[in-house]
Amino acid sequence: MESCMELRAMPSLFSLYRKIFFGRKPGWDQQPLPQLKVSTAEVPLHSANVADYAEVCGFSFDGNVLPPTYLHVLVFRLHATLFTHEAVTFPLLGLIHLNNRIECLRPVTIDEKVRLECALSDSRDNDAGLEFDVFAEVFVGDEVVWRAVSTYLYRTGKPGRARPPKASDMPWDDAAFWHLGDDLGRKYAKVSGDYNLIHLHPLLSKRFGFDRILIHGMWSKARCVAELMPQLQYPFAVDVAFKLPLFMPATVSFGAQDTPNGVAFELRDEKGRRPHLFGTIEYLSNSLQ
Repeated sequence: MESCMELRAMPSLFSLYRKIFFGRKPGWDQQPLPQLKVSTAEVPLHSANVADYAEVCGFSFDGNVLPPTYLHVLVFRLHATLFTHEAVTFPLLGLIHLNNRIECLRPVTIDEKVRLECALSDSRDNDAGLEFDVFAEVFVGDEVVWRAVSTYLYRTGKPGRARPPKASDMPWDDAAFWHLGDDLGRKYAKVSGDYNLIHLHPLLSKRFGFDRILIHGMWSKARCVAELMPQLQYPFAVDVAFKLPLFMPATVSFGAQDTPNGVAFELRDEKGRRPHLFGTIEYLSNSLQ
C-alpha cells in the first residue's frame, strides 16, 4: 500500500539534514522498500539561486529559461524527504547514485510556479546491495513539463574486484578540458542543497573510505549538458550512467558525437582513458510526452 505525503511548502534543508546527520537508522532490513510518495503545492522559482546554480555548472542563464538540470535541485529535497521517512531503515549518507534520466518536455521559465511529485516504488536486491529507483515529475498547472528517474544503490557487501569500466570508442581528438578545483564540491553543495559529506572535505570523505573529495555526479551531468546546450532542441531526454568516482582537484576531458537521434557524450580523466560518466541525449517526439 502506497503512503502519500502532501507538503504545503518545500521541506527545510536544515530540518532534513538534521535528520540525515543525527538520525539513527539500523540499516537495510532485507525487505523490499515501501511504496512512498511525496508531493508539494505550487512553489515559486528564485532567480538568484538559478543564476548561482548556472554559474557553478557552466550554463549561460538568460534570466528567464531554467537550465534543464536545475529542477533536480528542487526534486532532491523530495528525495531526502523520502529517505528520511521512518519506513526507510537505512541512512541517506553513503548512497551511490548509479544512473539518472531527465526528460525535458519543454522549457520552464523563472516566472512559472511548479508543483513536484516524487515516488519511491521500485527496488531489487543484487550482489552489491539494494538498488532502487526514485521517480519524479514536475508540473506547471496540470501539464507535466519535466520528468526524472534516479537509480541508487545502498551497498550491503564489500566492493568486489570488478574490472574497471572502459571508455567508449568515441573519437577523442577534439576533447575539451576542464580543471576542477578542490572547492567545487562545496560550491555545488551550496547551490544544490546536496551536502553529502564525501563532497565537502577530505576529512569527511575519509569516513566513507575516500582519500579525497568527490564531485557530485549531478554536477558532472549538468556540466556536460551545459557544454551541449547551444545545439539542443526541446523536447529531449538526457540519460547518464555514472562510472568511476571523480576526485578533486582534477583535470577532466569531455567529448561528444552526434547519433541518429541526438548526441552521445562522455566525461573522462585528463588522458582520456578512464570514464567518469557516459551519457546520451535523445530527442523526443511530441507523441511520446
